[in-house]
Amino acid sequence: MTYPLYNNNLVQTAYLHQRRRDKAAAKRFFNRVLAACADAPRRIVTDQLRSYPAAKAEIPELANIKHVFVKASARVNNRAENSHQPTRERERRMRGFRDPDRTQAFLSSFGPIRQHFALKRHLLRASLYRKELAARFAGWHRFTGLTQDPSNF
Repeated sequence: MTYPLYNNNLVQTAYLHQRRRDKAAAKRFFNRVLAACADAPRRIVTDQLRSYPAAKAEIPELANIKHVFVKASARVNNRAENSHQPTRERERRMRGFRDPDRTQAFLSSFGPIRQHFALKRHLLRASLYRKELAARFAGWHRFTGLTQDPSNF
């Protein structure tokens, strides 16, 4: 299972890949979330799996944090599932990754790069979108030191 991690501003910060969904895996998940966030989250939203409250009870930093369960009936969870669609699409493309550690390493580095180029296209005029994307590509070229178009190689 691959889970996207979001900060308080709903910006995707990382991905977490885990094979199991037991209490130990949930505890590792919460510890990674706490390590990735500068400040403690205001609330935790999970499905109704019982391993999450059991793991949360063992971590003192999460004692006073509100835990919200997402309902599991049909079409109630569409917004949350639609936010996972980019992650699931990348998983389908990356079927060649057989090792979960390599998948985790790739997703951890690819997520911030994708976030840099992911503009909210529906909120921008076409001219502003092109200008903003060109500025982001120029910044990326400065950061990576690329002077030529990579498609020419």
